[in-house]
Amino acid sequence: MRVRTVLVLAVFLAGCGSSAGSTSGRVTVVAAENVYGNIASQIGGPHVSVTSILTNPNADPHLFEPATSNGLAVANARVVVQNGLGYDAFMTRLEDATPSKDRIVVTMADILGVHGKDANPHLWYDVPALRRIALAVADALTRADPRHRPAYHEGLIRFIRSLDPLMHEVASIGARYGGAPVAYTEPVPGYLLTAAGLRNLAPDAFTRPLEEGSEPTPAAVSAMDDLVAKRRIRALLYNSQAVSPITARLREAARGAGIPVVPVTETLPPGLTFQQWQLRQAQALAAALERR
Repeated sequence: MRVRTVLVLAVFLAGCGSSAGSTSGRVTVVAAENVYGNIASQIGGPHVSVTSILTNPNADPHLFEPATSNGLAVANARVVVQNGLGYDAFMTRLEDATPSKDRIVVTMADILGVHGKDANPHLWYDVPALRRIALAVADALTRADPRHRPAYHEGLIRFIRSLDPLMHEVASIGARYGGAPVAYTEPVPGYLLTAAGLRNLAPDAFTRPLEEGSEPTPAAVSAMDDLVAKRRIRALLYNSQAVSPITARLREAARGAGIPVVPVTETLPPGLTFQQWQLRQAQALAAALERR
């Protein structure tokens, strides 16, 4: 961990320049998703003012329509953090409506080099990539406000170190249950499963349509039902923010078959830090795997 932290710091410090102008007061940050907003708040501390747009843990982010207040927030933002990959396409509209040469826009899909229409957009579940995500946020804050570079440096290191319990939990799942078959109703936790070395058996023909707001084919539904009925999976990860009759029926079928159901969400629940949220979900997954 210490070696990785030093490498991250070296990249961060090398990229910190003083050419960008500083702002008076706190840096105004708009995050499309509250997962990134929470990370920015932790790294920036008292030197940033963060507004997150997607925050409702009971709403489907894919159905979100921005309000006038969201446009005003983006218009006044010095730093914008967004996901990309079409997940928050509304941000492009808001930015284009109020163009600014001084606005720093961080698109995480570009930072991580994830592209393509079939790419999983839930990048904040990619545990090994979290250091790069944090580094991108810290770099943007420093470019916007180089006067407080030491504070952002400290915030970055503090955040990276705080990821240790999550990293350990994911590694432990891989060591104990690597290769175990699981399934999800949507690709929300896909990167987490990959990091933990688990095998997702859910067919794309089932999960992708649900993610896009349409219904899977009868053949895809039958294939998913078969995974549950024949107990071919050790856990079902269930997107609790996008409930449909199909997924609700599948969830109950899994419970009836004695297959543990692990709820996951796309947005950060209130009252938790990003690290606490992801750690609790990873722990719930580990507990589900232990039951089978």
